[in-house]
Amino acid sequence: MEYNKQRTMLIVMLIIIMWSCCYSHAQLSSDFYKESCPSLFYVVRREVQRAVTRERRMAASLLRLFFHDCFVNLDGPGWSVKLGRRDSTTASFTTANSGVIPPPTSTLDNLINRFRAQGLSSRDMVALSGAHTIGQARCVTFRDRIYNESNNIELSFALSRQRSCSAASGSSDNNEATLDIHSPGRFDLNYYRQLLNHRGLLTSDQVLYSGGSTDSLVVSYSRSLNAFYRDFVRGMVKMGDIKPLTGSNGEIRNNCRRPN
Repeated sequence: MEYNKQRTMLIVMLIIIMWSCCYSHAQLSSDFYKESCPSLFYVVRREVQRAVTRERRMAASLLRLFFHDCFVNLDGPGWSVKLGRRDSTTASFTTANSGVIPPPTSTLDNLINRFRAQGLSSRDMVALSGAHTIGQARCVTFRDRIYNESNNIELSFALSRQRSCSAASGSSDNNEATLDIHSPGRFDLNYYRQLLNHRGLLTSDQVLYSGGSTDSLVVSYSRSLNAFYRDFVRGMVKMGDIKPLTGSNGEIRNNCRRPN
């Protein structure tokens, strides 16, 4: 409950900061608020760092929020974030779950096709998946994987995850497990190294290294932090440019949960 409150408060705070600043009809730009709200980056960076210090999962939540919205200076790579994106005037739970966002059970082909539909390459997809080096997943999203030996999963890893995720749906559905078992609080290479050992928690993780076209990328990122950071940043910038609403299109919501 406390975590949800912190997350909601942070998101609302960021929306308020953006809303309280004047805006023009320019396109997305890293210096969009340079004149109207020059302290924006400082304020947001300070508050995000405070939130992550209180709750490490906040970093993963913010990355996931960015991913879902588009398709901060965290403990990891940094980049100039383009500003000026406005909110849509409609909201639909059905549309959000209509097949645009790939589910955790995705096949490799499905992942490649869904990212390609948004103008993102296989390289972008594998690099962006590295964000799973932080954060957690609920039992209900990986149950089928850890109880099916044909799912290309290392046995001891599967058994360790079964301790908090029962085979039958029910009370353990919302139990959470870290996506990176070695260093869940650091933005590092261990996510990819786990895949090499068949320890990807989600099906959509392990398919990146399963004898397919993306195997070489996983190997590359497992060996070079610079390569991972470089391509992750490029992917995040490209993702931020996906069909943004700017200028007079869209709105700046008073409440991030619903249109004005």
